[in-house]
Amino acid sequence: MAIKVSNSNKTINSKGLHFSELNQKIRSAVKSGADKLKLVNVNGQRYIGTGIRKEMHFDVYGTAGADLGAFMDGPNITVHGNAQDAVGNTMNSGLITVDGHAGDVVGIAMRGGCVYIKGEVGYRAGIHMKEYEDQKPVLVIGGAAHDFLGEYMAGGVLIVLNYHPKPSPCLANYIGTGMHGGAIYLRGKVEQYQLGKEVSVVKITENDKKMLNKHLKAFAKTFKLDYNGIANASFTKLMPLSHRPYGQLYAY
Repeated sequence: MAIKVSNSNKTINSKGLHFSELNQKIRSAVKSGADKLKLVNVNGQRYIGTGIRKEMHFDVYGTAGADLGAFMDGPNITVHGNAQDAVGNTMNSGLITVDGHAGDVVGIAMRGGCVYIKGEVGYRAGIHMKEYEDQKPVLVIGGAAHDFLGEYMAGGVLIVLNYHPKPSPCLANYIGTGMHGGAIYLRGKVEQYQLGKEVSVVKITENDKKMLNKHLKAFAKTFKLDYNGIANASFTKLMPLSHRPYGQLYAY
C-alpha cells in the first residue's frame, strides 16, 4: 500500500539561486499544496512571497531581498535576519515580521495587514500608506527610522518605538511631509523642526492608548522584548493638518 506524503511543509535551499528561480520554486510549492515553507540560505533574493494569495507561513533564514511580500494577500512571513528595501510593498493583508533591520521605503503603499520590524529602518518608511473602509495597515518599527518618515501617508497606523537595540531619541527629519491621512505615533519627544509642514502634534486619546497597547503587546511578544520597557514611555501623535495639503497648487 502506497503511503501518501504530505506537501504541507517544505524546505527550499536558496543558496546560489537567482531570484526568479527561487520564486518559481516557491510558487510551485504553493501550487502543490504547501502551507508552510522554510527558505534557508537566502541572500538578497527579491520578491519572496510577492503576489501570494493564501493563508500560509514562510520562515526566511538569511537576508531577504527587496519587495518582500509585495502585493501579498494572506501569508505570514517571518524573516530570521535582515531585509532590504520595500518590505510589504502594496501588501493587502497578512503579517511580515523581520527579526533584524530593514532598508528604505518599508511599508510603501501598504493597503492592509501588519509589518513588524524589530530593528532600524532606512528612509521614507511608511510612504504612501493608505486605508479603505475596514482595511487599515499597521507598521511598527522597533528601532530608529530616518528622514521622510510617513511621507505622503494617506491612511493607516505608523508606530516608531526608537527602542531597539537601546532607547534613543527620534532621528528622522521631515516627518510626515505631504501626509494627508492616517496617524504617526513616536515613542518619546520630537522637535518641531523635525516635522514636515503638513503635520501637527495632537493629544493622544484613550482609544489611541488601547490601540497602541494592542500592537505593543503583539510586538513585544513576537520579538521577546520587555513590554513594560516599551510601553512605559510617553508617545507623540502626529496627524495631518489637511486632507488635501497641496490642493492650492493645482487650483485655478
